[in-house]
Amino acid sequence: MIDLVLIGLTRFLVGGQARWIGASPDMRQRIYFANHASHLDTLLIWSALPRQLRGSTHPIAAADYWGKGKVRRHIALKVLNAVLVDRATQGPPGAALAPLRGVLAEGESLVLFPEGTRGNERLPGPFKSGLYWLSQEFPEVELIPTYLDNPSRAFPKGTFLPVPISCTVRFGAPLLRRAGEEKDAFLDRARAAVGALASDPVS
Repeated sequence: MIDLVLIGLTRFLVGGQARWIGASPDMRQRIYFANHASHLDTLLIWSALPRQLRGSTHPIAAADYWGKGKVRRHIALKVLNAVLVDRATQGPPGAALAPLRGVLAEGESLVLFPEGTRGNERLPGPFKSGLYWLSQEFPEVELIPTYLDNPSRAFPKGTFLPVPISCTVRFGAPLLRRAGEEKDAFLDRARAAVGALASDPVS
């Protein structure tokens, strides 16, 4: 019941309608990777997915925001099926990816924000390496570039409530892996795939 209320509220305030461009809603295992502009991003993508996909798709959410307070934490873990990640975690290289690997190993899908932090620019900033390593370790998982339009305007940094500005979620064609592709080249290509959706002339 709470999920329907959240979806209704999200769509009433900021829209969050899905636009599938080169891909379609599918039960196959996927990593949806998107630009990151606001704390609203997780809820926008989750709301844009069909109901049958939401139960098996886990957004990656910052523990320092979504883990604070009983209500917010409950929504993140029990409603959004989110995986809370502590961005300040110290450890060996790749340690922060452990909970993400666990989700993929169970056959579930992820929503990932490869920039690692929120930005105010229309196009995504440089991607961190996590998407590359996960794509290599789980080659059967489909990679779906995703672009969020207007979330930074709808929920600017420092605000408590979203502003009623229409947002859309655009899902692009799967990003195909290339044999022998270096990490930096892959990340540049993944970033470009997300950025290309920003200028797609979808009404």
